Amino acid sequence: MRHLLDPTDLSVQEIDNLMDLALDIIARRALYSEACKGRKLATLFYEPSTRTRLSFTAAMMELGGSVLGFSDANSSSVSKGETVADTAMVISCFADIVAMRHPKEGAPLVASQVSTIPIINAGDGGHSHPTQTLTDLLTIRREKGHFDHLTIGLCGDLKYGRTVHSLIKAMGRYAGVRFVFIAPDKLKLPNYMIHDVCEANNLDYKEVNTLEAAMPELDVLYMTRVQKERFAVAEDYERLKDSFILDAEKMKLAKSDMIVLHPLPRVNEIAVEVDKDERAAYFRQVENGKFVRMALIYQLLKWKDEGVDAPKTGEEIVKGPRCWHAACITSIEEVEPLYKVCEGGVKRCVYCETEEHIA
Repeated sequence: MRHLLDPTDLSVQEIDNLMDLALDIIARRALYSEACKGRKLATLFYEPSTRTRLSFTAAMMELGGSVLGFSDANSSSVSKGETVADTAMVISCFADIVAMRHPKEGAPLVASQVSTIPIINAGDGGHSHPTQTLTDLLTIRREKGHFDHLTIGLCGDLKYGRTVHSLIKAMGRYAGVRFVFIAPDKLKLPNYMIHDVCEANNLDYKEVNTLEAAMPELDVLYMTRVQKERFAVAEDYERLKDSFILDAEKMKLAKSDMIVLHPLPRVNEIAVEVDKDERAAYFRQVENGKFVRMALIYQLLKWKDEGVDAPKTGEEIVKGPRCWHAACITSIEEVEPLYKVCEGGVKRCVYCETEEHIA
């Protein structure tokens, strides 16, 4: 069974093929209008979402399929204490494919361990958001024409921003890609992303603390909002929320063909005046999200029909103590604690990628 839990679940070739499929859907939409006729997508959204949930709904409807599910965990059996695993097994009886968003990291992985239908991670806590990454990739492909030899700036909340983490993992596999991480000290990229992704894969990167320092060299600027829901202390959020704001003056420092992306919603990190700049691609990015999700749904169902299984990763997985990270799915559900053995023997939780805590 093939699922999409992380961008690296797809090989570079599979991502390129998925981009080609999305472009074909854009060019020949009528050809795909009944591609999923009789199929059902379940949208299990345990936390609020507008763009992602509606994008999945629109995608399935344009493929000729139907949609069921919930947009509020309190309106489901979750409010009665039903576990993620049990919900996944129940929904497998009703639907053909699932898109799941959950505030706890690793919840879609737990669902995939018992589901008999494909699971798509539509965002799990601050961990990963692979379909947003596919949206970003399709936008870059359409705007820039290629993925290799680009300098990408990522600005704002790089610590908790799941879209940022997913994009680095995906784009880091293309030749000549450079990253510029633009964030205040409190919101810098987590150590595991630096060590296990950037340094382990010899990625070219640097860290700066102002937009002005990065703008002239960028081909792509990826802005993110500072998310209140990711802060345990409200005062920390209030102090940092306005740290990095993109406006028309800063855009004057950028290349004439640089593009600005944003997963949305924005608060005030991009001034409205920037919307008029032809380099502002974030609303075009939204529509691309629908097309790439159409391609993903189509492909995952095709793989299921053909009996295609996920390739072996070769990762060493071992049992360990219960994960100490409060945002991990293991903090609220009885899930077998599992760890992947990384470089140097470091063990990281398979659900949230937090390093094992040794008492």
